[in-house]
Amino acid sequence: MNLRDELCVCFHVTGRKVATFVRLNDPKVASQCSECYGAGTGCGWCVPFIQKIFEQVKAGEDEPIVDMDPEEYRERRGQYLRQLRSSRVRDDAGLADAIDDEENPEQ
Repeated sequence: MNLRDELCVCFHVTGRKVATFVRLNDPKVASQCSECYGAGTGCGWCVPFIQKIFEQVKAGEDEPIVDMDPEEYRERRGQYLRQLRSSRVRDDAGLADAIDDEENPEQ
């Protein structure tokens, strides 16, 4: 994957935008990269990749890289989102059960 590819798919932020943001704004921690068009604040998939680019730029690397081709990146993001949705459905079901228990303590 090169820096022209979308890193944050939710907000269409490329790796190049993140790297440039780090160079120009000198954030102290990677989480401040969220100020770069909201990168990393959607589904969360790209956060480890933003962290990696942040560290590479801070280390003085000219061309930070993400060792994954764009197709694999999108496929793995899809798997991540499916897993995230599945866990949220289970969590929501547990919450519904807890609410039912509170409303009907005798049952």
